Amino acid sequence: MTHAAPVSPVDRADLRQRVDKALTEFLTDQRSWMAGVDAALAPVAESIETFVLGGGKRLRPAFAYWGYRGAGGIDSDQVVTALAALEFVQASALIHDDLMDRSDTRRGEPSVHRSFAARHRRAGWGGDADGFGDAAAILLGDLCLVWSDELLHSAGLPPQTVARARPVFDEMRTEVTVGQYLDVLTQATGDTSLERAGKVARYKSAKYTVERPLLLGAALADAPADVRTAYSAYGLPLGEAFQLRDDVLGVFGDPAQTGKPAGDDLREGKRTYLVAAAVETTDDAGRELLLGRLGDPDLDEAGVAELRELIVASGALTRAEQRIVTLTDAALAALTAVDLDTEARQALVDLAIAATRRAD
Repeated sequence: MTHAAPVSPVDRADLRQRVDKALTEFLTDQRSWMAGVDAALAPVAESIETFVLGGGKRLRPAFAYWGYRGAGGIDSDQVVTALAALEFVQASALIHDDLMDRSDTRRGEPSVHRSFAARHRRAGWGGDADGFGDAAAILLGDLCLVWSDELLHSAGLPPQTVARARPVFDEMRTEVTVGQYLDVLTQATGDTSLERAGKVARYKSAKYTVERPLLLGAALADAPADVRTAYSAYGLPLGEAFQLRDDVLGVFGDPAQTGKPAGDDLREGKRTYLVAAAVETTDDAGRELLLGRLGDPDLDEAGVAELRELIVASGALTRAEQRIVTLTDAALAALTAVDLDTEARQALVDLAIAATRRAD
């Protein structure tokens, strides 16, 4: 796979700074509003600010912005602010995902439900500390989803422009929510088929990471049908490749880079493509070992290493890496089928590479 060298890297960094500025200004206003309601809401404001502003590569606003520019959209701070709303959708999904998976950490820090449970214990409040943490995470995740709506509508874009984008934004949030349920259901039923793994990945992560942000940008720019079609042809395979990379990192990633303990996906019992491929190709003994240890919250480092060896020996890791390359190539080929702004086209190529070759 050969690709042109990236262009205008300063513009990419500048976009991230502009998104961060929009998020910071919005969160400052929300903190002030909550302070007027009750001082006890300060930890809520602080937690969301830390979560939203403390990490992330702003991939979703970047895909949306360059989708907008590629369709002929004119740059403005109002557009960047509207697209920053995607970061609140992401925050909501991650906060809820950590709760459902009982994850202890996110980006190297305590997950939201663990943080609020610890706050309960330190204060010596009554009732169950873990139950309080769980309730707080549900509500903070919901609040982020509400704020995604508010930021989109308050960005300063003309009402008719927002109205064009509204159906894409709504469908995206519905997709990620039902994808989350399918993920929980798949872990409960123990379905290890490649078909199920692919569907969960597509709806829980892939579509709202790439395709829907692109189509959101296209809607804001009032893009023609051929551009929207090309964006879907680019976004769907790239989103799947992105999730495959995430699956690989969930098993083989360096905790110092991922911010999560090594092998966390194995402890959480994730039925990913990587696991499904290993189940399909390993022998009976390997299948029994993998399925017997998958989802064990007490899986230690030696157990993680054993399952890693099994996955490698089954050929599943190689298969996943090859599929990432195939899907990324298909996505990049789709960009050649439509007339796009040259800078935006190159930005989308760069984003594809960054999304599928990342180390964390």
